[in-house]
This record gives sequence, structure tokens and C-alpha cells, in this order.
Amino acid sequence: MTQITFLHTADAHVASFDALRDRLAPGAVLHHVVRPDWLVTARASGLTEALTTEITEAIQSAQGTALCTCTTIGDIAEAAGALVIDRPMMAEAARIGGPILMVYALESTAAPSLAALERALSRADKTARVIPLPLPQFWPLFEAGETDAFAACIAGAIRDALPATQPACILLAQASMAPAAALLQDIGIPVLTTPETALRAALAR
Repeated sequence: MTQITFLHTADAHVASFDALRDRLAPGAVLHHVVRPDWLVTARASGLTEALTTEITEAIQSAQGTALCTCTTIGDIAEAAGALVIDRPMMAEAARIGGPILMVYALESTAAPSLAALERALSRADKTARVIPLPLPQFWPLFEAGETDAFAACIAGAIRDALPATQPACILLAQASMAPAAALLQDIGIPVLTTPETALRAALAR
């Protein structure tokens, strides 16, 4: 029996991954650990020793494959042996090449996402121009549970940025942004998201 333990910092991801599981691998057993306080701490104080210890212990006690869905704490999780949600997506972005429009709504996501993308490009022996598109003004919508409005605002901002950036692919750096991809199906540019690629990678483990 395939078991995956998810480490989330937002409760909204639970239903999303359960729905993906039902579609991709109905027999898989998913365990969800939801710790919004980890993100609060990381944003306020950085990746402290105490936070590192707590996340590492959670991963070491996880049932089956551990999958971290928060990019901000991704480096801690990866060092402890977990799969991090954006790593498979970064590899796909590296395969496509640039320019790569990297979209994020949390400033704490920017540095780890860029580092992960640069590592993926290096492994693929490629160079690509990465264009950051920070959209922190929309994050309060997600925090308030207004996920449809959040997705619509993200998609609208991406459309506005296309003429100036002309990317080869668009990378939605946070799992919370994934619903925006469905609103961009007509633009003729790959829009890469984390949830499905990450779950497939975890199932393959």
C-alpha cells in the first residue's frame, strides 16, 4: 500500500491533494500534517535551528514518502529526506528553457524557488533568463480563503506581463497558485504547476 505524508503550511492543500489522489491513485493512503505556524515562523525569523529540528523530526516520523508542499521551508525538508513540491516542476522548466517567468505571491518563496530552479538548470546543463513576477498584493486573498479570486488575480497579472516578458514557460512557484493555470489555457505557453507533478513523483518513489 502506497503511503504519502504531506507537510502543509495551509489547510487549503488537503482537499486539493485528496482530489488528485482520487484521480491518479485511488488506492494510495495520504496523511496530512498541517502546520501554518511553520510558515509564520519562517517568514518572521527565518529558518531557525528550532524550526529545522521540528520539521526534520516530523519528516523522520512520517509514514511512507514525505512530501513538503511549502517552498519556503523546502530546503529544510529536502535536507531531511522529503520530496519538495516544486522540484519536479523545476526540472520541467529547465527542460523547456527560457525565458522563464517565475510567479510568486510570498516574498519568502522567491529565494528558495530561484535556487531550486538554478539547480535544475545546472543539472540540465542549461542557462535561461529567469524573470521574477512578485504578486504579494494578492496573498491576503488566499489567506482569507478567497481562492477563486486569488487565482483570477494571479492569472490576470500574468496576462498583463506577457507582452513585456514573452516567456517560453510560466512557473507558478506556489501550490496555492495552481488553479490559475486553468484560466490561462488559451495563451499558448506552458504554465507549470506543482501539485500534480509532485504527487506523481511521490507515487513513483
